[in-house]
Amino acid sequence: MTFSSVRFLKIFGRLPPPLILAALYAGLIVIGAVLLMLPVARTVPIAWSDAIFTSASAVTVTGLVVIDTGADLTVFGQAVVAFLIQMGGLGLMTFAVLILGALGMQVGITGKTFLRDDLNQSSVSQLSQLVLTILKVVVICEVVGAALLAFVFVPEYGIAQGLWEAVFHSISAFNNAGFSTFPNGLVPYATDVIVNIVIPALFIIGGIGYVVLHDVFTRKGWRAWSLHSKIMLVGTAVLIPWSVATFAVLEWTNPGTLGQFDSAAAKLTVSWFQGVTTRTAGFNTTDIGALHDSTSMMFISLMLIGGGPASTAGGIKVTTFVVMIIATVAFFRRQKQLHAFGRSIGLEQVLKVMALTAISLVLVFVGVFLLTASHDGHFLDISFEVASAFGTVGLSRGYTAELNDFGRSVIVAIMFLGRVGPLTLGFFLATRAVPRVRYPEGKLYLG
Repeated sequence: MTFSSVRFLKIFGRLPPPLILAALYAGLIVIGAVLLMLPVARTVPIAWSDAIFTSASAVTVTGLVVIDTGADLTVFGQAVVAFLIQMGGLGLMTFAVLILGALGMQVGITGKTFLRDDLNQSSVSQLSQLVLTILKVVVICEVVGAALLAFVFVPEYGIAQGLWEAVFHSISAFNNAGFSTFPNGLVPYATDVIVNIVIPALFIIGGIGYVVLHDVFTRKGWRAWSLHSKIMLVGTAVLIPWSVATFAVLEWTNPGTLGQFDSAAAKLTVSWFQGVTTRTAGFNTTDIGALHDSTSMMFISLMLIGGGPASTAGGIKVTTFVVMIIATVAFFRRQKQLHAFGRSIGLEQVLKVMALTAISLVLVFVGVFLLTASHDGHFLDISFEVASAFGTVGLSRGYTAELNDFGRSVIVAIMFLGRVGPLTLGFFLATRAVPRVRYPEGKLYLG
């Protein structure tokens, strides 16, 4: 090893763990793009911008596409996309720990620190148990999901292709990626019972967070679950019915979406799927470009909220949204301490929520500004695209194909930051320093 390489490793090792993880994810995107450019991976010529965008969308488990995954990529290319989705959804450090564990090697304190940040944990304790839970959940869910989806795809495409379609969509669904090998997504299966049960079950389980699943599987009873799990489950239980019902009300007579179905059962089925997929997965069983503007605005809000921490979903996360509401209510009630389910929420957590929300909103507004300044398009379409990229959702009103190279780079950056976490960006903007001087408190008028 040369002196320069040793020096580089020392400098690299001094970086904060979130930045190192971000660099690893960026490296995976580059590797994926190189693989997709191989002749064996594609059926038609594609540009480097196509390969980079597709690889970034897969690693960040977003699902926005600029090429036809099923037609423009070979089975090898589709397998590369599936692998990138799995790595991006599972987490690079989680995968590394699983490999080291299989080889009988120990994970050092540095590796545990990286794993802690990759899983968005506050400590390194019980990480091994959490990783084991992740492995069990991933294997069971994806295998069972593929087996059930095979009943839909094998009769239509044959054994070999049908099984591959089932495996690909099971991986894509559990990791909340939204990638599909079908040109119209899952629109042809809008009323299929198996698809409307299996696909949502996969991305709801994947998007609720491994910490919650670990609590559910290892701790018996509601009282034993952590505050995080309780807030996440209650928040999800409220958001899902609200999004499904709101979608049904707003789109019931829209001829481009629910209005094309004759029966109420079919409309409710599509409403169920499209309502639950919006915050995380990005699959669609109806034409997203035909949505009413009001529905699109509702979708934007859901995409910005996202799923759960330490999950395959993006957004500011449900727990962040709930804590923000609790803090707002506490302010109007003149309460100085936040609490929920018999547990208090510390000031540090509230400040983190505020920082995360502020950075996220700034990122989204900057993305919308850059795209509106460089593209001729409908403001709602652009805002929808940016929100989808930040929430790593993958839904689009058809504007992805209109992006130029600059627009693609903006969306790639937003997808990347949406996946690795806006707080990683905060490490560039903030440094820890012990204050040497205390200043008298000043009066400030707000609002």
